[in-house]
Amino acid sequence: MTRWQWAARLLTRHVWFRAALFCVFAALLALAGAVLGPILPYDFGTKIGAKSVDNILNVLAASMLTVTTFSLTAMVQAYSGATSSITPRAVQLLIDDTTAQNALSTFLGSFLFAVVGIIALSTDLYGETGRIILYIGTILVVLYIVVTLLRWIEHLARFGRVSDTIRRVETAALKAVADLTVPLRFNASTTTVPANARHIRCDAIGRVTHIDISDLAEIAEEIGADVNVAVSPGALIDPARTIAWLSGDADDQQIRKITDAFTIAHDRAFDQDPRFGLVVLSEIAARALSPAVNDPGTAIAVLDAGTRVLATLLHHRPDEENIPPAGVIVPSLAFDDLIEDLYRPIARDGASMVEVGIRLQKSLYTLAGLEPGARVTCVAASTDALVRAEAALTSDADRSGVRQLHHALWRGHVTS
Repeated sequence: MTRWQWAARLLTRHVWFRAALFCVFAALLALAGAVLGPILPYDFGTKIGAKSVDNILNVLAASMLTVTTFSLTAMVQAYSGATSSITPRAVQLLIDDTTAQNALSTFLGSFLFAVVGIIALSTDLYGETGRIILYIGTILVVLYIVVTLLRWIEHLARFGRVSDTIRRVETAALKAVADLTVPLRFNASTTTVPANARHIRCDAIGRVTHIDISDLAEIAEEIGADVNVAVSPGALIDPARTIAWLSGDADDQQIRKITDAFTIAHDRAFDQDPRFGLVVLSEIAARALSPAVNDPGTAIAVLDAGTRVLATLLHHRPDEENIPPAGVIVPSLAFDDLIEDLYRPIARDGASMVEVGIRLQKSLYTLAGLEPGARVTCVAASTDALVRAEAALTSDADRSGVRQLHHALWRGHVTS
C-alpha cells in the first residue's frame, strides 16, 4: 500500500468524511426536483398527492435532529465506557465502526435533506411538477432511515461491550497479520550491518504507523543498492535510532525520500502492526484481572482470541503481492516478542487465579503444537507462568493443579 493509499484510507475512516458525503448527497437529492421537475407531466404530481410533502419534511426535520443527537450521545457514552472500563487503546476501533458512522451520517443527512427541501419549497423553486421528484426522494429517504434505525438498534445492544471490543481487536490484529510481508522469526536476528553502511535516521519522535515499500523499491533501484529497513510498524523512533541503512551511496534528496516513506504518528495504529493488537488484548485482560474488576472470564476470552491471532501468525505465508520487491529488505517479527506482549501481563496479573493459569498453560501448548519452532518459546513462557502462579496461589490444591497440568502437557501426556 502506497503512502497516498494509506492517507486515503485514514481519511475515509473519519466520521466527518462519511457524514459530509451523506449531507452532500442529501442536498443534491433535495434539489433534484428543480432540475428534473420539468420533465414530468403537469398532472402527474397531483394524482399521487405530492403536495403533502411539506408536512412530511417538517416531521422529518424535527425527528432527525433528535435522533442524531441521541445517536451521537450513545456513541460518546460507548467511547467513554471503553476508555474507563476496557482500555483507551481500543477506542479507535469503536470510532472507526462503519455501522455507527453510517447511522449518524444517515440521520444527519436526512435532517439536511428535510431542511433543504423546506427552504426550496418556501421559495417555489420546484414548481408544481418538481414536487413529485421531492416526494419520491422523501419516500426513499424515509425507507432508508427505517432500515438504518433497525440496524442501529440491533447494533447498540452490543456496541462498546467488552466482548464486542475483544472481537474488534482480534479482527484488527488478523487483518494486520494478512498484510505482513515476511514470515515470523523464531531465533535471534542474524542481520549484520556493514561498518561502512550509511545509517538513516528521522528527526521526528513517534510511532511508525506505515512504511511505503514501493517508494523504497524505487529508491533502491535508483541508487543500485538494497534499502534495509531497520524498524517495523509500531516501533518507537527518535533522532538517535536508525530506521534504515544502505550499503551504497545516496544523495540528500534520496535520503529524504527514504525518510518520507516512513509515516510517523503520536500513537500506534492497528494496521500493519499485529503486535499492537496483542498488546491491546493483554491490556483488556489486565484491566479485567485487577482487584476492582476481578473478571477472570474476560481474561480467558482474551487468551482464546490471542491464541487465534498467534495461530494465524504461525501459519501465515505472505502473498506474492505482499512480498517486498527486490532491493528492499524488511525485518520479520520475532515470535518471542509476540508471546511476551500477550502472555506476560496476563501471567503476572492472573497469577492468583487458577482458572486463568490453567487456560494460559493450555493456550501455550496449543501454539507449540502448531509450529515446532515455537516450542522453545512457549515452554519458557509456560514455565514463567507456572512460577508466578505457584508464588501467588494461596491454595495447595490450586498450585498442585496448575503444576500437574504443566508437567502433563509438556511431557506429552494431556490430561484434559
